[in-house]
Amino acid sequence: MPLRNTAQRYGSISVCLHWLMALGVFGLVALGLWMTDLTYYSPYYTSAPFWHKSIGLLLAALLLGRLGWRLINRKPEAVPGHKPWEITLSATVHLLLYLLLAIIVISGYLISTAKGQGISLFGWFEVPALVTGLPQQADRAGAVHYWVAMGVLGLVVLHALGALKHHWLDRDDTLRRMLGMRLTNAKEN
Repeated sequence: MPLRNTAQRYGSISVCLHWLMALGVFGLVALGLWMTDLTYYSPYYTSAPFWHKSIGLLLAALLLGRLGWRLINRKPEAVPGHKPWEITLSATVHLLLYLLLAIIVISGYLISTAKGQGISLFGWFEVPALVTGLPQQADRAGAVHYWVAMGVLGLVVLHALGALKHHWLDRDDTLRRMLGMRLTNAKEN
């Protein structure tokens, strides 16, 4: 598989960025939901948010990297046989995923910096608190963070169902090209 995208498939960099983002989103959602039930007396009360914030910062960097890579790298053409509404729906879902992930990152930053403290990245360095002291900053950003994350999960389900539909019902290469598998229905460049 080539590093860069071709007209028929995603390159290894795009594939790796996609699956790292997916892993990060699922991990952060699971960790975030789990840590909201922790009590003050839990041994994970302070460590779980530390890990959630650090991984969230990595996801933010990965999101910026993915957007940058998308800007400088060609997008594979639609798989032959895709209907115009499928192409439009796919583009809309992808755009919404990027937008909502950016909102999650920003709202997470606003939650974490509400009291004027920076965010530690695994103890290596601290991201400074540039925005602080807004009215009910942590509460409002927390509500946005939670509900937008639930929206992302809904879009991820739609995204996955679309890929599975194309793989199992349409029997096309939509899923295969994001898994880095050999394509069956197209000649590769």
